[in-house]
Amino acid sequence: MANEVILLDKWASMYGMRARIALAEKGISYESREEDFNNKSDLLLQSNPIHKKIPVLIHNGKSISESGIIVQYIDEVWNDKNPFFSSDPYERAQARFWVDYIDKKVFDTWLKVWLSKGEEYEEAKKELISIFKTLEGTLGDKNFYGGESFGYLDIGLVPFYSWFYTFEKYGNFKFEVETPKLVAWGKRCVEKESVSKSLPDEKKIYEYVVAGKKALGYED
Repeated sequence: MANEVILLDKWASMYGMRARIALAEKGISYESREEDFNNKSDLLLQSNPIHKKIPVLIHNGKSISESGIIVQYIDEVWNDKNPFFSSDPYERAQARFWVDYIDKKVFDTWLKVWLSKGEEYEEAKKELISIFKTLEGTLGDKNFYGGESFGYLDIGLVPFYSWFYTFEKYGNFKFEVETPKLVAWGKRCVEKESVSKSLPDEKKIYEYVVAGKKALGYED
């Protein structure tokens, strides 16, 4: 069966990065199509009519949406190399739990840091640091969240590493001080070609975020 793989993506999206990394880990060739959030393509609207969001993986004409689901789909379809999950059901459940935690916590808290002021800003900043401290505690002394192997939870979190610089600039804190083990983990992940080629430059992301805030009518 022919494998036609298309990824509807946005270069700065940490969720799109998950799909990119997963495809790279499996060595899958694909066509990347950059989406404009202000002018979404007909293909995106047709492929993800419920949420109308990226990323969307289109495999042989069938669309899969939601980044965590996409990564699991990639692992199940191309199961001949670099498995993303442990063979232990408990470990698999834990990896899924923590990716769900990331999805429910990180981005919404970051938005508060980005757009709020005063007391709300300070509370959001504390919460964001606390979230990453919790994730650092989950890592413990392991090289990767999958132990010695780079897996589902690593793929779920490492795209946010490319946003650390932006989080630091807006939050006025340093990950190296607050979560040094998490920073060391991020550096290990970036040594992998699948990661380094999938993550954009951190300063380019910061410039994108600054411009986005101004476009929304906010002043830094």
